[in-house]
Amino acid sequence: MVLAVIPARYGSTRFPGKPLASLHGKPMIQQVYEQVAKAKRVDEVVVATDDDRIIDAVERAGGTALLTSATARSGTERAAEVARARNASVIINVQGDEPLIHPDMVDQLAEFLQRHPAVPMASLMTPLRNPADLTNPNVVKVVVDRDGFALYFSRAPIPFERQHASTSARPHGWYKHIGIYGYQRHFLLQFPSLPPTPLEQSEQLEQLRALEHGYKVKLLETVHDSIGVDTPEDLKRVETLLARVS
Repeated sequence: MVLAVIPARYGSTRFPGKPLASLHGKPMIQQVYEQVAKAKRVDEVVVATDDDRIIDAVERAGGTALLTSATARSGTERAAEVARARNASVIINVQGDEPLIHPDMVDQLAEFLQRHPAVPMASLMTPLRNPADLTNPNVVKVVVDRDGFALYFSRAPIPFERQHASTSARPHGWYKHIGIYGYQRHFLLQFPSLPPTPLEQSEQLEQLRALEHGYKVKLLETVHDSIGVDTPEDLKRVETLLARVS
């Protein structure tokens, strides 16, 4: 069984009430839920939240949402809490601020983890196409080894091209990390018990905790892209993109 969990926190320092922000005529969390629900390999989709208002919005749209513990420190902990009550062998964690997530991205992760049970965790990357994203700390970059396992995630431009230090040219050979994660059940349930790590705290990137504790994270390349909504300006950008395709 494949379970998709969408963590959605109402309180946000930069964008309070973000999951309920109107996007293309509906709450953003509904947009994310509907995209994930289109995935063919997912058996159940659950929004894991800290606020009854988000539950109401999801249920009004015909979805399933659960109120998770007030002590949950991250979306990963909320996903693990939902997973403990289910018997899914693979769990896909889709960030609640990724309204452009494509169903194929969810299916790509689910299929890989079902076929490779020895890989504890996987995620997605796509070529960095926008030069401005290279120096944007809200766009996470990733470098991988020859087998596609993550070497490092960073908000900084990585890798640094010493011979071509200018970032004014079109990004070449850089990869953007997309905020969707897949876990084998046993690893997701274990992850919250792993102590936070120095690089994780420095970059404020939870996935670095897995690397610092010696676990491998497989990165699959996708042809799709997504925009994480961190600010009201991001929301306007996504609104514009959705208007073009509607």
